[in-house]
Amino acid sequence: MAGTRALQKEKTRQAIIEAALNQLTAEHGFSNLSLREVAREAGIAPMSFYRHFNDMEELGLTLVDECGVTLRQLMRKARKRIERKGSVIKTSVETFMEFIEKNPNVFRLLLRERSGTSPAFRDAVAREIKHFEDELTDYLISEGDYDSDYAYALAEGLVTLVFNAGAEALDLNRRKRSELKQRLVTQLRFLAVGAANVHKREAHA
Repeated sequence: MAGTRALQKEKTRQAIIEAALNQLTAEHGFSNLSLREVAREAGIAPMSFYRHFNDMEELGLTLVDECGVTLRQLMRKARKRIERKGSVIKTSVETFMEFIEKNPNVFRLLLRERSGTSPAFRDAVAREIKHFEDELTDYLISEGDYDSDYAYALAEGLVTLVFNAGAEALDLNRRKRSELKQRLVTQLRFLAVGAANVHKREAHA
């Protein structure tokens, strides 16, 4: 019985999360959402919301966390595809752009709250991006001969390029998004090859 109640509670909690994400659009950000709107979309009474979240800010922070986890899981899958055979940069870019195309509201949330007015939200997004950079740093160290500081500097640059391109891709049609994707692959290769050459020269200096 207790197990059934716990499952139902988790199901309702996920319904609230999905309801909030479904209402995010280019014109309607998280700060514009009301608790009543989210509760109505989730099919629950407004007071039932408080059985799962203390307030809208806690819901928003949960959304940021889940968005970051989803994106990192996708990129891990991309690296597994690379291990079987494929270009590291091209496969990663394709996976990232697929994520944006299928989850535009999720990515808009990360972008908006990254520079939003709430310190708690900004810190949460910064943590998610840091997780992303750290995982890429570990990958670069495992695949090359970079030390941790050098690998992190490269990872930070790569992530910055990717997120900036993702922000631009949100409002592009399919053709322009494809063109952007190709430019991004080229830019990332420039950065990666340049970093490798600089690292090689410094190692022999």
